[in-house]
Amino acid sequence: MSLLRPRARLTLSAALAGALCAAALPALATEYVGLVHPKNELTLSMGVPGVVARLDARPGQAVRAGQTLMVLDDRMQALEVSRRQVVYEDNSELNAARDRVRVLQGMYDSTRRVFDSTGSISRDEMGKLEVEYSGARARLEQLQAQKRREKVEYDSALQERALRALNAPRGGVLTRVEPKAGEWIKPGEALMVLVDASQLYLTTNVPLSAVPGLKAGREIGVRFEDAAGSAPAKGRVTYVSSVADAASGLVEVRVDVPNPGLRIRPGIKGMIDLPLRQAGAN
Repeated sequence: MSLLRPRARLTLSAALAGALCAAALPALATEYVGLVHPKNELTLSMGVPGVVARLDARPGQAVRAGQTLMVLDDRMQALEVSRRQVVYEDNSELNAARDRVRVLQGMYDSTRRVFDSTGSISRDEMGKLEVEYSGARARLEQLQAQKRREKVEYDSALQERALRALNAPRGGVLTRVEPKAGEWIKPGEALMVLVDASQLYLTTNVPLSAVPGLKAGREIGVRFEDAAGSAPAKGRVTYVSSVADAASGLVEVRVDVPNPGLRIRPGIKGMIDLPLRQAGAN
């Protein structure tokens, strides 16, 4: 009996140690490395050709939404805007037509009353006045329609001139500025790159065994390479690919990371840790 007791104690100790190791296993994790990207990286171009007349942009410059970065030569468009504005704002003929209609309406109403009550005015005179009054109203409607067309043409000229200016679609930092003053610009040509780094995302690839634990909306810690000097941040899983890579069997995962104060630099390496069991480790 005395020989069995030490063996029983040894078996019990081994079982406890195995249980403790099994309980501690989820705490171990596998690291997955990816790249940090800006959520909004825009390539800016012009929709019309022209010569660069003014350039108010340089690499590294912080810009606000709507700020003018570049203007093409718009002298011809400015003249057209001025011409359309003069035409649109000239209301002399329209005002004269309104006055004529008002006067003829008074004459027509008073003449109609006399004609209906006394008959002292001939039917021909009444008819001529009615035709004149009707013609004046038609002319007024024609001028009003013309004024609406002039407004459209004026707005179109303004829009045509506005196309000669390149404005920042949102706030951010210019990372690339290609054009120079005096150069000819083609429509659709990549001119500048604007990066808004206030929102970032990390892309990495994980094995299929890790996918069940990576649902969209899950919070996850994100670390960054030591050389970047950036503190760890909390991210949120926003995308888990429904297709695995045929060659590697890995699944792309995207984690959004807020970047207040722009402390995290886009382009650096980022890491997420997944428990060994979730990652499929033995």
